[in-house]
Parts: sequence; C-alpha cells; structure tokens
Amino acid sequence: MKAFIFDMDGVLVHTDRFHYLAWKEIADARGIYFDEQINNRLRGLSREDSLEIILERYTGTPLSAADKAALCAAKNDVCRRYLSAMTPADVPDGVRETLTALRERGYRLAVGSSSKNAKLVLSHTGLIDAFDAISDGTNITRAKPDPEVFLKAAEFLGLSPTDCAVVEDAEAGIDAAKAGGFTAIGIGDAARYGKADHPIRVFSDLLALAK
Repeated sequence: MKAFIFDMDGVLVHTDRFHYLAWKEIADARGIYFDEQINNRLRGLSREDSLEIILERYTGTPLSAADKAALCAAKNDVCRRYLSAMTPADVPDGVRETLTALRERGYRLAVGSSSKNAKLVLSHTGLIDAFDAISDGTNITRAKPDPEVFLKAAEFLGLSPTDCAVVEDAEAGIDAAKAGGFTAIGIGDAARYGKADHPIRVFSDLLALAK
C-alpha cells in the first residue's frame, strides 16, 4: 500500500448526530416518522438516496423532482448550521496523531466522502491540511456503493486502486471499495462486515497495518 483513502463521517469525525438532527427536523415538519433506526440506513448514502428512504413513511401528496430537490437543499442548510459549529475538539482521540504518523512513514493520504460538506467539516476541525487530495460529493455523480468517489481520490493521488487502502465505517463504503479494486479496512460497524479485508477496533490500529 502506498496510500490511505478515508471516508469522513464516522471515520475521521463523527457528524452522524448532526445529519440525524437535520433530517429529523425536515421529516417532523412534514409529519414523516423518522427515528435513529431509520437514520442508520442512511449511512454512506447520498442526500438524494437518503431522502428516498425517509419518504418510505411519507403518505402525503406525491412529490415532484423539484419538491425533493428542495427538501434536500433544506436539509443541507440545517446541517451546515450544525457543521459550521464544529471545532478541532470534535476530532476523536488518536485520529490526528495517527494521520501524522502515517505521513511520516511515507504514505499519501486522501479523503473519499460522499458529503458535499466535506471541505467545510475538514476546515472547521483543522484536518484539511492533513490530506494530499479530497474527493467528495462535489466531484462525483454516483454515490456509494458505486466506487466513483474512491476512484477519483486515487486519480487525484496519481495512484491505482491496488496501491490504496480505503478506511470505511459503513457497509456501502466497503462495497464501494471492493468494487473499485481497493483494499477495504473496516472500522465501527464495518469492522463486523464480512467483505472487509481488515477489521480494526480503533483508528490508531491502522499503524499496525502500515508497517
């Protein structure tokens, strides 16, 4: 391996609660039942795909494409309000130190996130300068489990997928990594996913794989 490509949400930082609160605000305003169990199904998915899952409980007048786009935009506005309040203190223990150690060992580092707010979050948490490349929702047209976001990250690094390991916390992300020909490292829920090549318990466990 020559590089590590990291999903952002749930790996580098934990923003799940902000996405949950934003989607719940949108759903509650329209009388759509939404809870944390439904929210768990949204992990790793695009905003548009997430909305389709939320709308499974919707019983009102059918929504047009414009209506759905407006809901996605409203959710993003709410979420950005939460994300803009993040600080370097929101980076979990061990993440910053591990990234520094990986770079010192000669690895290249990239982010591969479906979020269109990735640069906002990385800037507010002081992580953006840790990476050689960032591939996010602003430069892709297909969300995970399609491998496009990781393939773009590898392209930005000037490397092939076989040279890169992807670190993911969601099954859809592991599926995307495997579909793209990457080594897949699972953390969090993805550590229990059978398709992950290497499960790790905490972020700093990466150092044992990067000897």
